[in-house]
Amino acid sequence: MIVVSDSSPLILLSKIDCLFILPQLFGTVVIPEEVANELHHEESEHPERAAFTGYPWLQTNHCRQPVIAPGIDLGESAAIGLAQELRASLLIDDQRGRKMAAKLGLTYLGSVGVLEPAASERLIQLNESFTRIKQTDFFISHEFLDQRLALHLRTLGVSDSP
Repeated sequence: MIVVSDSSPLILLSKIDCLFILPQLFGTVVIPEEVANELHHEESEHPERAAFTGYPWLQTNHCRQPVIAPGIDLGESAAIGLAQELRASLLIDDQRGRKMAAKLGLTYLGSVGVLEPAASERLIQLNESFTRIKQTDFFISHEFLDQRLALHLRTLGVSDSP
């Protein structure tokens, strides 16, 4: 299975040491050149984090027709366009980008939508991953993470109360 990614899910998964789940869930992750540039910038600003180069499962492709829309940056535009071109699912966190992907009929997941199946396959502990997210500068509601964790635990038949 091939999935196209915007930079945000890759950066967040790197921050919480969960990049390893991507090839296990999806096989190949393709990014447009614009996203590769954003990731290179992230590497230069934060060299202590995992580099985004040298992964055989992470491939860069040229997007012939980025999807241009107000409020969507170059990386998101190219990721949406490349997902269309490859008829692939899309990893994207930005709300405007997700709305555009939905409008175009693309299947998409956000970072949380990647972590949940990884937890179901026992690749990670969801509570630990969500705790790490809360310790980052990534903008996501802590209440939302708590709700998703409670739902995940209920699906496993585990009580989330003490």
